[in-house]
Amino acid sequence: MGNGTTTDSLLPVRVSGLTGVRAIADSGVTGYALRRDGTVWAWGYNAEGNLGNGTTTDSSVPVQVSGLTGVAAIAGSGNTAYALRRDGTVWAWGGNFFDGLGPLPAPTLFTSVPIQVSGLTGVTAIAGGGLSAYVLRSDGTVWAWGGNNVGQLGNGHGGVGSRTPIPAQVSGLTGVTIIAAGPYTAYAVRSDGTLWAWGQNWNGQLGIGTISIPGLDVTLPVQVSGLTGVTAIAGGDENGYAVRSDGTLWAWGGNSHGQLGNGTIGADVPVPTQVPGLTGVTAVGAGSGIGYAITSFFAAHGQPQGR
Repeated sequence: MGNGTTTDSLLPVRVSGLTGVRAIADSGVTGYALRRDGTVWAWGYNAEGNLGNGTTTDSSVPVQVSGLTGVAAIAGSGNTAYALRRDGTVWAWGGNFFDGLGPLPAPTLFTSVPIQVSGLTGVTAIAGGGLSAYVLRSDGTVWAWGGNNVGQLGNGHGGVGSRTPIPAQVSGLTGVTIIAAGPYTAYAVRSDGTLWAWGQNWNGQLGIGTISIPGLDVTLPVQVSGLTGVTAIAGGDENGYAVRSDGTLWAWGGNSHGQLGNGTIGADVPVPTQVPGLTGVTAVGAGSGIGYAITSFFAAHGQPQGR
């Protein structure tokens, strides 16, 4: 938890020594924070160089990731971390499970300091899945690399052991403005406000009205049913979320923990359904079996409030 201890807590605790934080991310059991000065800080597990500070020693307090400045965004994927610099380059460190570090000489098991992911320029956004990574480039195309066992790279291929260390373009997607990923499913919003998805669909998390059995995953992007005007997205373990321009929140996929927010637990829902009771939603996030939303609205007394 980054508070200098290894004691679990049922209540929020403040991460030690961090101010001016503008973004956070995690990969497995390591936490990351991006500060306004463009530096990245990390804490937690470090056996595979996950802290990016040149060591493999765990830390219960934040330490600065070595050599990274001018960072605009961060993401985590399994045991690998990523940073997007303001110059449009992408950097990675940590474990190299399923080639998440990009094209490197074999066998590279991990790196404890950031290295540049080769072949990528003009990147404007990054996202991390369970075994793979995604970037959005300034020309509106999406590129992916890493594990592809359920078609999550969106290149028309997949299968047990499938992977690629070289970033390759996701097929058939142009005009993309937003990307997000769950562990084995990826999502992209196009400039027309439509949402597209690919990868694992065992719980209906593609939102296309069907549930796929293992081995019959969706290896090319397909349009999520019935959603227009999408302004924000998030991917959970088994489900997806979308915010629409009218401030409503929609969810689909697995519901084993009530994460669809529809008052039920258990039944998967393979098409987007509105989360009741939420209006004025501006942002959405997802964890393991849980969803989060930020709302902004004017109460009766005229003062802006949030949730």
